[in-house]
Amino acid sequence: MSTPQPWYKQFWPWFLIILPLCAVVASINLLIVAIDNQDPLVTEDYYKEGKGINIDLRKIKQAKQLGMNYLLEFDDKYVEISQHGGDTYLAALSISFFHPTLAERDFSQIVTADANGVYRIDLDQPISGPWEVRIEGYDQTWRIQQRVALKDDQEYWLN
Repeated sequence: MSTPQPWYKQFWPWFLIILPLCAVVASINLLIVAIDNQDPLVTEDYYKEGKGINIDLRKIKQAKQLGMNYLLEFDDKYVEISQHGGDTYLAALSISFFHPTLAERDFSQIVTADANGVYRIDLDQPISGPWEVRIEGYDQTWRIQQRVALKDDQEYWLN
């Protein structure tokens, strides 16, 4: 008569143990990945952000009432913005570019017009693809905000 093998020398107990163990290891791995790669686009204070949207809409309506209209031209080295419509605005502009998914690529600059009334931003790196462009008066009473898909040597109307 043969003696039965101990349980730890048999196949089926280890097979039944390894399946849940793999699920536990995968869950811990996914938890670590989720904690390390938090979404930077989610805001913690959504109520204040929501109230800010209403203020933004008033600024956009103000820009439309003033008839503000800007032409954006760019290449790999610079962005030029010139006014074409509305009351002549000679003060500085706050110009911001927001990438829809990569927050680290966003940039903003306050610029003044040259003698020809052209606002110019020198670029450190070429930009292309989809961007949210925001032009705001230095006094922050009006705002133009528009999504554009930038391609080399093209003109875009912002109004």
